[in-house]
Amino acid sequence: MKSTDEFAAQSSEQSLKELQTDAKNGLSSQEAARRLARYGYNEISEKEEPLWHRIFRRFWGPIPWMIEIAAILSAMVQKWEDFVIITIMLLINGLLDFFQEHRALNALKALKGKLAQKVTVLRDGSFITIESRELVPGDIIKLRIGDVIPADVQLLEGDYLSIDQSSLTGESLPVVKKAGEIAYANTIIKQGEMTGVVVNTAANTRFHSVVALVARATLEERSHFQKMVLQIGNFLIILTVALAILILMVALFRHENFIEIARFALVLTVAAIPVALPAVLSVTMAVGALNLARKQAIVSRLTAIEELAGVDVFCSDKTGTLTKNEMQVAQPVLLGNHEQRELFLYALLASRREDHDPIELPLFHYAEQHFPDLNLEEYQQVDFVPFDPVHKRTEATISGRDGTFRVFKGAAQVLLEMADLPDSEAIAIANSIELLASKGYRTLAVARQDDTDSPLEIVGLVPLIDPPRDDSPQVINDMKAYGVRVKMVTGDNMAIAREIGSMLGLTGRTMRAEQLSGKSNTELIALVQALTTAIYHKLKPEISTREARKFADSVMEELKSLYDVSLLNREFLHTHESAIIEMIEETDIFAEVVPEDKYMLVDRLQKGGHIVGMTGDGVNDAPALKKANCGFAVSNATDAARAAADIILTAPGLTVINHAIEQARITFERMKSYSIFRIAETIRIILFMTLSIVVFNFYPITALMIIILALLNDIPILAIAYDRTKVQKQPVKWNMSELLTVASTLGVSGVLSSFLLFFILVELKFSNEMIQSLMFAKLVIAGHGTIYNTRIDDWFWKKPYPSWLLFWATFSTRILGTIIAVYGLFIPAIGWKYAMYLWGYALAWFVFNDGIKMLTYRILRSRGLYE
Repeated sequence: MKSTDEFAAQSSEQSLKELQTDAKNGLSSQEAARRLARYGYNEISEKEEPLWHRIFRRFWGPIPWMIEIAAILSAMVQKWEDFVIITIMLLINGLLDFFQEHRALNALKALKGKLAQKVTVLRDGSFITIESRELVPGDIIKLRIGDVIPADVQLLEGDYLSIDQSSLTGESLPVVKKAGEIAYANTIIKQGEMTGVVVNTAANTRFHSVVALVARATLEERSHFQKMVLQIGNFLIILTVALAILILMVALFRHENFIEIARFALVLTVAAIPVALPAVLSVTMAVGALNLARKQAIVSRLTAIEELAGVDVFCSDKTGTLTKNEMQVAQPVLLGNHEQRELFLYALLASRREDHDPIELPLFHYAEQHFPDLNLEEYQQVDFVPFDPVHKRTEATISGRDGTFRVFKGAAQVLLEMADLPDSEAIAIANSIELLASKGYRTLAVARQDDTDSPLEIVGLVPLIDPPRDDSPQVINDMKAYGVRVKMVTGDNMAIAREIGSMLGLTGRTMRAEQLSGKSNTELIALVQALTTAIYHKLKPEISTREARKFADSVMEELKSLYDVSLLNREFLHTHESAIIEMIEETDIFAEVVPEDKYMLVDRLQKGGHIVGMTGDGVNDAPALKKANCGFAVSNATDAARAAADIILTAPGLTVINHAIEQARITFERMKSYSIFRIAETIRIILFMTLSIVVFNFYPITALMIIILALLNDIPILAIAYDRTKVQKQPVKWNMSELLTVASTLGVSGVLSSFLLFFILVELKFSNEMIQSLMFAKLVIAGHGTIYNTRIDDWFWKKPYPSWLLFWATFSTRILGTIIAVYGLFIPAIGWKYAMYLWGYALAWFVFNDGIKMLTYRILRSRGLYE
């Protein structure tokens, strides 16, 4: 089957012949049925993962294995309470992940739902209405205003179609298609009525390439958060298992009761493995998502919050995202002695409001705002010739109080050629038109003619542009203040992109996306061509601009025949990927992009080590939104964009994005402080226990104490999700070497603290049972003090202060542990006197640990490992 591009390169007559169809009668019902069996339904098919597999996958991998082993070990030592608690944690983690992944499966379903549901098709010589999924290549269909085009179609008969391709290509203006040209699936007809022949359906359409990119991005998706949890899990698993094996080997060497030692090692492993780690981090991100929901931003993938904290490059679609996606009149250019009122009177008389033309509606809006007393009822359109892609203008015969006259509105160059102007005046107007075009304005010329024998008089020029949203410049400035570089990515041409970019404060380099893939050297050619035109016109001012351009064209053809710049460019870029990444990093604005280009830009930036955010609203943005580390769908986004995005904005504007960045960095700090705490606590317990058993042949706490300690440590620490933290001014990322260094240092410091107390108690001749109770109380009291060391990278008394919820959650568990030890609940009692000594001891070591933390950060900073 031919591609859509191949059909576009040939005539419609040839396409009809190849498709073996008749423009007058269409396909027969029998032939349509045969083709349906051959090509399949005109819909996007996806292989849906079985429900059982989706559920099973939640419990397969290093982190689930870690929790499952803990549950099995609890059952083996017949600690059924622990078994139940750990199993509940396992199910909570799995279900949270399951429901978050469910969002990803909606992407293809939303894309599938975008195809038109009904279509008028010519079958057996008569037009009938069928479901669009039953279309086949060769079908003749009728296309009208408002229709969503159901397949890739080559147009046959009719004047023209004005088609909104913004959701597919990102172009802000509708494009005009005439007979022989291709209209793509999922684009919307704004004006006109034509028939066309279906050339490709379903997976062979241009639209399907977007679907393929979304599916590809889904397969490649794995967040930095998931990688970090795996690394922490692997580190703690290896450490715990290694030390547990060491305990067992020493016990065998000493000929101790193997069953008792094995039981103790298993319980110690259960306590050391951080079964609550995924749950705590998920709850922390869920709290961040709830805060964003209050700002009218819905988080559909929890890990996106963590990703957003590290975003250092933000790619944003232009049309409908940074701009309003509605044309507006800029400053009109008046010619001769005419006034603005006169200019817009003639422009509106050459228009018809009922046509709802997106180019004409801004003219009516502008006139209503600036000339509310303009009375069009005083004039009557005797004759009206609508716009068509050949003549590129509208014209009308008007009867009114000034008599009968004609008005024209259309492409500026077309009306300029129709007017019989002196060369100097024509050149001046042409220069004005080119200046507006260079700034990205779509320029309409308006003219009046008194009668057919009178010369055409150009009244003025009306520039149109899709303006930025009111909040867009401030959003970009705020992102820059947060250390995020913004890049605008648009399907519009270079001039429009550059002009909008300047309005938004994006004054850096601008390039066409095709330059990154070596497809052409359009920008270079255009520059040389413009320079050649200007120089030749300067040397020979008597010639017209049109003749100067013809000369420049001939020069460029000669240059291209002598030197194939595009081939050299293509070969260089294919062999120097780093050069592509560097070009992307240095560029602020990318113009004339297609969905594949947006996907490629995000992919290249990620390969360059960047964490990339993306905003968009159209089907063409869906692959890049899915591929990005954090994708935002704006409030007016298509269903496909919403399904592919990680965060969906429900209110107009982009201001909430900066709130999201701030919230993400707060959430990141909470997760980081908990991760350091959890690793430090695991090291503190497992290393102290192992060294005590191996070196001193003493069990400092019992198996029961280990379980109570693990429960007291894990449950209340959920309050870290509500802690106050500072907002970093630069993007933050997981630095595992830094995290493990700080955590290990604090963990080892805790081990030293425990051994010092152990030696003191031995010297004071306490009994083994009393030592165990005192060590249990010390570990409980000192344990949650560590969170106040890890929550900020500064002295513990510095702002921001901890939240009251975190303080009372951790303080109450320390009190509960103290009460258990004081009154001897499940363990020998120690009394209040020794409990107070332990509180003082723990407090002194807490201050000492904070000094150790600060020294560690200072060393890391001096070596450039921490900023």
